[in-house]
Amino acid sequence: MTRVALVAALVLCACKRNDAPTHLEAARSALYAQKPEVALSEFKLALDTLERQQGPEVTLYRARALRGAADIYAFQLHEPKRAVEVYRELITTCPEAPETMEGRLHLAELLRHEFRDIRAAIAELTAALARNPPQSAELAYEVATLYFELRDYQQVTIEADSVVRKYEASAWVDDALYLKGQALSMMEGRKPEAQRSYMELVDRFPDSPLKPHALVELGRLKVDQGESERAIEYWVESLKTHPDPKVVQTAIARVRAHLRATTPDTVGDPMKAFDWGVPGAAVGESGRPLVLPKTSAEAVGASKEEAEREQQQFQRAPTDKPPEGTSSQGEGSF
Repeated sequence: MTRVALVAALVLCACKRNDAPTHLEAARSALYAQKPEVALSEFKLALDTLERQQGPEVTLYRARALRGAADIYAFQLHEPKRAVEVYRELITTCPEAPETMEGRLHLAELLRHEFRDIRAAIAELTAALARNPPQSAELAYEVATLYFELRDYQQVTIEADSVVRKYEASAWVDDALYLKGQALSMMEGRKPEAQRSYMELVDRFPDSPLKPHALVELGRLKVDQGESERAIEYWVESLKTHPDPKVVQTAIARVRAHLRATTPDTVGDPMKAFDWGVPGAAVGESGRPLVLPKTSAEAVGASKEEAEREQQQFQRAPTDKPPEGTSSQGEGSF
């Protein structure tokens, strides 16, 4: 090989080693070898070479390098601030590149979880939705959940309704209905609408994993409306598929106990209206319970303290007999 040919070959190899595709390939190899710092260096070298180049492939290579560098900062070096900066550079310089879509989604996650900038995250997801990506239904539902975090419940219902109408064949409709029900439950005077949202989920998606949770929420709404028995019916139905039946059983037991405590056993029974043999009654000299009538204080609706003072007078009676003027059969007179 002549000296001229050798020099030309060396120059060609040097150019190849310093072009963007070569650096991108080196970066992928470094990532495979779990060397993120080396990969990041290669991505930066690729970007440096692209600064001096022009052509239709420049944008493609730049997008790949920026996306790769941002991902390393975000997921391997755990430098969220630098990751946000590079993702935004990607969006600004390569808005139409395929890599930019995923970059927006990663940016939204960082803004949401690392910086708690919920509105900025919503903006990124909304911009992604504008390009009609394949995962639009999921992204639209994600926007609704972000508004729920902001406690903007009215906007939650709007976004959830959009998922139900626009993506009715997607797997996110039952999620949207449940989220809508939760939002409506948090708003004054909207509980009937919340109930309808939960019922729509139960009726349309009988096999949904959210069905038992919707039934639990329906039960809670019924308790608020004073319909405890109907609430128990919903909860019993939810037990068939609920992932944590003990929670539901506890709620059922609590409401049943409340019903027993607040429902008099003697309602509607005139024979027991003046029953003297009640728990805690006084005991006479023979050791048998002293049967006492309803006192005059109780009869006229006196205070608890007044009734107790009058009862104490009866308890100090020297015999086991009821006071005069009453019958041992419980038929007293006022």
